Amino acid sequence: MTSWEIIYKATVFIAEEMGVALKKSAFSPNIRERMDHSCAVLNERGEIIAQAEHIPAHLGSLKVGVSNAMNYIKENKVELKEGDMLLFNDPYISGTHINDVTVLAPVYYKGEIVGYVINKAHQVDVGGPSPGSINPYGKTLYEEGLVIPPVKILKENKINKEIIDIIRENFKSPEIGLGDLNAQIAANRMGIRRINQLIEKYGFKEVEKGWKRAIEYGRELTLREIREWRRGEYEAEDYLEWKEELINIRIKLKITDEKVIADFTGTHEQIEGPLNSVLGVTFSAVSYPIRCAIGKEIPTNDGFYSSIELIAPEGILVNPRKPAAVGGGNVETTQRISDVTFLALSKALPEKIPAAGSGTMMNVMMGGSYKGKYWTYYETIGGGTGARPNKDGVSGVHVNMTNTLNTPIEIAERQYPLIFTRYTIREGSGGEGKYRGGDGIIRAFKVTHLTSISVLGERFKIPPWGLSGGRPGKTAKVTIIRNDGRIEEMPGKFSTILYPGDEIIIETPGGGGFGKVENRFIKE
Repeated sequence: MTSWEIIYKATVFIAEEMGVALKKSAFSPNIRERMDHSCAVLNERGEIIAQAEHIPAHLGSLKVGVSNAMNYIKENKVELKEGDMLLFNDPYISGTHINDVTVLAPVYYKGEIVGYVINKAHQVDVGGPSPGSINPYGKTLYEEGLVIPPVKILKENKINKEIIDIIRENFKSPEIGLGDLNAQIAANRMGIRRINQLIEKYGFKEVEKGWKRAIEYGRELTLREIREWRRGEYEAEDYLEWKEELINIRIKLKITDEKVIADFTGTHEQIEGPLNSVLGVTFSAVSYPIRCAIGKEIPTNDGFYSSIELIAPEGILVNPRKPAAVGGGNVETTQRISDVTFLALSKALPEKIPAAGSGTMMNVMMGGSYKGKYWTYYETIGGGTGARPNKDGVSGVHVNMTNTLNTPIEIAERQYPLIFTRYTIREGSGGEGKYRGGDGIIRAFKVTHLTSISVLGERFKIPPWGLSGGRPGKTAKVTIIRNDGRIEEMPGKFSTILYPGDEIIIETPGGGGFGKVENRFIKE
């Protein structure tokens, strides 16, 4: 009998290899360089068996997104044959936002479906009025981009040309979008091939038992750790910045022997803006801090996810009704949900939880005409992590719900009309304390051609909080220096035009401090 652990670890590596295949063959720097994608392997019931260690905002959302997709398949009597693949980006099905194009494929073995492979990749532009399809002013999905319900992009291994034509006519950079989509298809094909090889080696019954045991073990380990936590209900509240208003996210975290329940009753109602967060990404932003608090290595599969329950009344910010806009919910609201979950956990586990990190992905979306073609560029900019109970925070990294890399300056300058003028640590932006918060980043560039730009960021008004007497980190700041010398201080969410020679300077927040500053150890 083969150890179930061997089968489980092999399945994890299949998900990882899918991610490598996707990264290596993608066209956009956002996927090829920043690795803004995620992959997973599912059993025949659609339960998550294994995930690659990719983007936290994506990974937990697959629990909800896969369930939604399976329900859609059942309700619409969709028959997935061997060689078929479903494509969709409807956030109310996929569980994130419209940029995250998802591709799902059945895995057949000897004529029977034995599982599924799935990947999700952030396409830099999926249509709509704004470059990058994250519209700071969007009120509904229709002001964000092209909404694609589950449709067959592959039918028995043949490309569905009609869907390709729709994409080509709606994505602003269709060559890039279709190139990335081909990479997603290739990644799923890689996963299907590797799962079949796994079954050929160990036999389907052994693989099936291994997968089942991996889920059971994931739940057992999760509950074993949670049962060591302090029982009780822990409340916390934090805020997002929308126009002149602060909108609250309130959580009551209940820790029991069998699960952790996150109740968002009392959170602000959904808004006419892009900060609404669909349930899938809300679940992801709750499960991530819980997974971090566990600390030990556990299988991140359906066993872990089944130990978390959400209560989020429909119509609130973290569970909006369609067609509310959700582009910023995936990238900014998730950060605040993560923050507020960590804050609640800090009351149960004060010896484990760090102060708040930068709390924003600081999204920058640009586009325009260059070398006879329309170009679109998207990046997020890191910041500082919060100080820990026993150590300073980390400077200049992507924090919490974003686990991407940066886009190298050389790549961006080679492909786009940009000249970077500064890329450095924002010294002194981390909060003081016994342990200091990590510092944010200063990233600045000039444009050489007329460019439309949008920025969607947070923590411009309310700084990342400290813990146990630690001081908050510095807030974010964005400045535009026009080519005639005029200086414009920008808000956290805006769209504007940059003219040749204009420079934009983006300063991201530092993390909060931990402990009183007078207790800080001073080295000789």
